[in-house]
Amino acid sequence: MSIPSFFSSVARLFGAGALCLASLAAQAQALPPGVRLGMSADELRAALPSAERVARPQRLAGGLLGSWHGAPQALAGLVFEPTFFFADAQLRRVEYAASAQGLPDGGGAAFAELLQWGRGVFGAELAANDPGSAYAAWSSGEMDVYVQRVGDPRRASVRLVYKQRQLRDGSEL
Repeated sequence: MSIPSFFSSVARLFGAGALCLASLAAQAQALPPGVRLGMSADELRAALPSAERVARPQRLAGGLLGSWHGAPQALAGLVFEPTFFFADAQLRRVEYAASAQGLPDGGGAAFAELLQWGRGVFGAELAANDPGSAYAAWSSGEMDVYVQRVGDPRRASVRLVYKQRQLRDGSEL
């Protein structure tokens, strides 16, 4: 085997390995199998039998109620807890939240990994950064996805959120 063909073979193997790893990373941050925005709580329980009702649901603007949660998941080096938010009897938002308190980088590495994942899946992001936090968002079909990092050591965290897109016209602003 010649040196150029050896390096060509190594490059193909490396590329195939990188593609497999990228595929696994994308699956790791995707919604759980069978879960989709717009489904009912009964459909969520059928798709995700481990989902449990939350004792004290979290309330968000727009009538969203975080009434179900799933088993913690390891993503991007942190343990994220998924919460499922419903409004009008439909799943409208899935939020993965992880504490990054006590980490030297305050979740920076996890945020960077999720940012790279989002770019690979959705393309270029809409981003905002300030001294205490970072945010990146994408739109895909009827869904908005964003990653947020709060770097304050007392409340350092990383969130990955999937939510139904809500379009508004200028009169609603």
